[in-house]
Amino acid sequence: MSIRIGAHVDQSDPIAQAQERSAPLVQFFLGDPQSYKGPEIRFAEGAAALRTAAETAGVDLYVHAPYIINVATTNNRIRIPSRKLLQQHLHAAAEIGAKGLIVHGGHVNKTDDPSIGFDNWRKAIDATDLVIPLLIENTAGGDHAMTRHLDRIAGVWDAIAGCAQADMVGFCLDTCHAHAGGNALETVVADVRAITGRIDLVHCNDSRDEFDSGADRHASLGAGKIDTALLASVIRDADAPVVLETPGGADEHLADIAWLRERLSPDPAR
Repeated sequence: MSIRIGAHVDQSDPIAQAQERSAPLVQFFLGDPQSYKGPEIRFAEGAAALRTAAETAGVDLYVHAPYIINVATTNNRIRIPSRKLLQQHLHAAAEIGAKGLIVHGGHVNKTDDPSIGFDNWRKAIDATDLVIPLLIENTAGGDHAMTRHLDRIAGVWDAIAGCAQADMVGFCLDTCHAHAGGNALETVVADVRAITGRIDLVHCNDSRDEFDSGADRHASLGAGKIDTALLASVIRDADAPVVLETPGGADEHLADIAWLRERLSPDPAR
């Protein structure tokens, strides 16, 4: 198959990191993923030079938003800074020519009605200038998460369907998160597409833990608890660009890319 496969890399020189992996795309953070301080371009020559370097090299860039962003919460001290941080990262990602910004779905508090979280997502989309596509990612754990279970993902999508920028909101499917979150990988691609109408990016990761564990612990491909044929079938069915978030550096990622390519082979014996 002609699916494009890359990896999550260090942000200091993502083009060199892509070339070390012979990858046509890479994902990285802009700054500290656990900080509200705002995005930081660590590429030595700056944002414009990174954009030019990526275009020259033919490398697509994706940016992962900080983990701490939670626009669904009812806690104003988290929700309001999260919206601000989300907008900052969208603008910074646009400056470097990124194809999309990936963000986790967030969660509400234990005593909150999930519908409040869905509506907070609607408010966030309405209040944010989506200068590039925003790709909401499914998450692995938490009984009050907005995008762990399919019904909650449906709640988010129903809430934002009427937003003027709804077409700029896409979906990032994480295989480890789906497995650990209790979503059947046999049907998850069709299930997600029935809700969102699209899968824009796949995070291809094996899982160190069992199905429905709620644990977000990635493993190298073939080294975890996800059936190997099933993992490959998700990638094949999704037919979207792939980012590996598996452990290790270039050598380990090259091995994972080769592992996946082999199993995406058209050879019917595979």
